[in-house]
Amino acid sequence: MNEKELIPQLFKTEYRKIISVLCKLFGIVHIEIAEDITNDTFLLASETWGLKGIPENPTAWLYTVAKNRTKDYFKRHKIVEEKIIPSLKLNQNQSEEIEVDLSLKNITDSQLQMIFTICNPIIPAEAQIGLALRILCGFGIDEIAEAFLTNKETINKRLFRAKEKLRTENIKIELPTENDINTRLETVLTTLYLLFNEGYHSSTQKTHLRKELCLEAMRLNYFLIENETTNKPIVNALMALMCFHSSRFEARTNQIGEPILYDQQDKNLWNEELIAKGNFYLIQSAQGNELSKYHLEANIAYWHSSKIENTKKWDNILQAYNQLLLIEYSPITALNRTYALAQVKGKETAIIEAEKLNLADNHFYFSLLGNLYTDIDNMKAIKNFEIALNLAMTNADKSTITKNLYDLKAKKNNS
Repeated sequence: MNEKELIPQLFKTEYRKIISVLCKLFGIVHIEIAEDITNDTFLLASETWGLKGIPENPTAWLYTVAKNRTKDYFKRHKIVEEKIIPSLKLNQNQSEEIEVDLSLKNITDSQLQMIFTICNPIIPAEAQIGLALRILCGFGIDEIAEAFLTNKETINKRLFRAKEKLRTENIKIELPTENDINTRLETVLTTLYLLFNEGYHSSTQKTHLRKELCLEAMRLNYFLIENETTNKPIVNALMALMCFHSSRFEARTNQIGEPILYDQQDKNLWNEELIAKGNFYLIQSAQGNELSKYHLEANIAYWHSSKIENTKKWDNILQAYNQLLLIEYSPITALNRTYALAQVKGKETAIIEAEKLNLADNHFYFSLLGNLYTDIDNMKAIKNFEIALNLAMTNADKSTITKNLYDLKAKKNNS
């Protein structure tokens, strides 16, 4: 592997580790300093490795450069000497030299603390996800802009405002107290849930599934599970949900990235190891009396990951949806429920329930109606698919709807 291939790979894995440690060292007030030092470290690697070759231990090289640049910064800048170093020395028992601790334990602790710092309810959810992608996942501004279907300027402004808000509120990079952990944990889980969903149902024009976003959400969630303070049943429920959904990645799209509907997926492509992990985390989530939306969604995903097709499977899914709507109603959840309803009580019953929702601006709504009306009233099915096609935003969704329309019209012409 040459440096042009290795550096982007290391950027994905090591950027977040270095910047989390440096952010903790400098504090949220000086987050730009941490970003600059981390970026300069990778820039120097790109320049040096191209001329002198890749070092024997690239990761250790990056850590050494980051440490040295941080120490050089402390020496050169008076504001740092006057405002940061005194508090750091106080915390480090008056040590003469500032220690840049890039040990595995400190990296892990720093990343966990940064999760809670970034996923703070004082900044909007989109900004939380953006900061998580930038700082905790090492995504570039271009990648974040694509994920949000917007431009770099908008993302830069959004991230700047978020960091400014964290600064003005003097948010500390630390784990919440045990009394506050449950309240703060809810915001963190919401951010990770949204990040996973953006990958699972990608809104970009290029792809229906962005595995890297899903895997980053799972990695960050795993930090919570590894820590005794944050390893709660609800965290395990979200992890179970992510594992079950991820188990069907390879079956959800064809070779050119087009989505494959659930009932048409090749079950042999489902990942049994991830299903087993999902089962493990689902069992862990059952401790205690809490029943969150993540528990119910994980239960639904569990049954979706079952290869057995019978009435019991869909009846369990339907009952879980019923409970989920009582806990946290949303039109999309109600829409998803109608598919399970069709499996249990038939298409005619599902159509009645679906049309009550009247989601006039949602292409999934009309696409579902198209599927429900197929073979009952094909003219209505075609009409609904055509409305769905006009509303669909992504190429993947348009491709699926177009295929449904083509098959339905071909069936109608042959009948």
